[in-house]
Formats: sequence, structure tokens, C-alpha cells
Amino acid sequence: MKTGIFKPLLMAGSFIILISCLNNPKKSEEKIAEETTVYPSDVIPFMDEWSILLGDGTRTEDVVNFQKEGFFYVENDDNTNWVVYKTPNSGVTSKTSSNTRTELGQLEHWTPEKGGKLTGTLKVQHVSTSGDARVAASYSIVVGQIHSDEGHENEPLKIFYKKFPGHQKGSVFWNYEINTEGDNSERWDYSTAVWGHNMSVISSSPDSYPEEPADGIELGEEFSYEINVHKGIMYLTFTSDGHETLTFKKNLLKSDFATKEAIPEQILTLYEPIGRDGVERKEAYSGELQYFKQGAYNQTNGKLPEENLVWSTGADTYNGDIARQYANGDYAEVWFREATLGASTTPIDE
Repeated sequence: MKTGIFKPLLMAGSFIILISCLNNPKKSEEKIAEETTVYPSDVIPFMDEWSILLGDGTRTEDVVNFQKEGFFYVENDDNTNWVVYKTPNSGVTSKTSSNTRTELGQLEHWTPEKGGKLTGTLKVQHVSTSGDARVAASYSIVVGQIHSDEGHENEPLKIFYKKFPGHQKGSVFWNYEINTEGDNSERWDYSTAVWGHNMSVISSSPDSYPEEPADGIELGEEFSYEINVHKGIMYLTFTSDGHETLTFKKNLLKSDFATKEAIPEQILTLYEPIGRDGVERKEAYSGELQYFKQGAYNQTNGKLPEENLVWSTGADTYNGDIARQYANGDYAEVWFREATLGASTTPIDE
């Protein structure tokens, strides 16, 4: 008797569930997609401490459970999830830059005296294949920064990857931009090589290239950086399997470039065509609010090289058509599998 009652009830229940699913197929599909989606914040969980600007101009402070196809999303490679940052040569960017980016910006700001620490483990998957080899910024991308939010809003640190077309290996280097004394139109970056060349290694013609760096980093080759600003001193560490681990130290409270005599020869040579030979204020970035940035800040743009032979790269942009740029190799793409953000730590040598 109980069995006879149970079967009709079971059948009726199943029928109701089936009808419900048939009437709401879209809701079911959306729920399944939501449950299976892996967001960048699932891979690198510090996303609640950042805003993001994408290469199409999308900007948000709600980076947790956020992604956008073609710009900021997750890829799985050999059972490892990577956060992808992708941006074209030309799109929509910030008010203070001509270069596009899909890049995080730290919400909390700090002075060099307080400091902070940022790490990243990444591989650059693509840099623009068009540009002008005479221009130092061509074929390059910035994968980590310290940016000032006061004064001239200059950048005491930019970590670059650059690879010339036809080369198997590219270069990793870091730039220090002076906090210019007086008029900021005279500013410049001093570049230091990590693996490969520094930024000043360029060509004498638009489509010929310097010698490939023997100790460079290939596209798709993993490397890591640590930026540790402790009591006003910036400590940098770069590591990669098969390469020498390198460390650097830079005082952010006292300038090395406060007089004309202190301007490095690299600057006099590289910046001579655009007439930049300013000096830095003696206290450098002391007391100025700073914040970290991380992702893909594309340095290749479509501006005419004749306007600026350091930063105007003359690359293909197809009038800002992002789909055409992606199809023709005119974009930058960086994958991060790990990153951390936190307070500074005491260096071993202090």
C-alpha cells in the first residue's frame, strides 16, 4: 500500500522538476556558468585591495569576481591557473598617459617612509610586433610600478619587458623616473638592466635591430620580482630559473641626480633628441604619496616617432580597432600566477 502511493508521488515530483527546468533553461545555464567560472580573484586573492583599468577604458574598484573577455580573465596552462592581462596598442587609457593598459592600481596609498611590498610571478606572452626600433619604448611593456599620487605624479619604478621582432629572447629592466626639480617637462628615466639590455639599447633605423641579448628572457618564460620599500629605501629582487638572481637598492628620500654633473651619460645620449636634461629635487620622493601598480601597461603606441624618439613608437593601431590589433599582433599580454601585497619587511642587509 505504501509503495503504491510513493511511486505516483515520485513521478509527480520528477515531472514538476522537469517542467521547471524546461521553463527556465536560461536560469539553469547561468547558474551552472557561475558555479564553474574561475575569476582572477580566485587565483590571486588580493583583488579587494585594487582598482583596475582595462584597455577599452573599463574601470572598476570591484575587482573581486570580476573579469572581461579579451582583457582580464583566467587561463589554465599545464594545470596551473594564470591571471591574463591583455591590452591593445591603442584603446582608451588614463588622462595622464598615451599608452593603454589592463593594470591594477593599489587603493591604499603610502609614503616611501612608510613603505610597502609587492611581489609577482609572471610570464610575458606577447609584445607588439610593430613599432620603430629607433624608439626606446617600442616592443615593450611595464609589468609592475610604483606611481606617485602627488607633485608631478612621476614613477620612481617601472619594471619592463622588451623584445625586438625576430629575437627569441627579450630584456627585463627597471627604470627610475626623476622627481623633477621645477618644470616637469625636463624629466627622464634612468634604466638599469636585469637580464638582457637596458632601455637605451636601440637601433639606428626603424626596422633593423640590435644584437639579441644572450642572457635574456623568452616569451612564455617565467620570472619573479619583489619590490620592497622599507624606511625610504627601495629594494628590488629578480629571480628566474636558469638565470642569476639579481638585487638592487635605490634611495627614494635622497636624490642621486640633483645636479647637472650627476646626470648619467645614458640620459645625455638617449634623451638628447628630445632635449630633456632636468635635475631632481634633492629629497627625491620623500613625503609623497605612492601606490603600486601591476599588470600589463603597454608602452607601444601609434604616436609619430618624430614627436618623441623615446616614447612615441609609431606602431600599427588601425584607428583604435581593438579586434584588428589583436588579430595582427599589435597588443601586449602578460600572465601572472602568483602575487602578494603587504607591509614592507626588514632587508637582510639592514
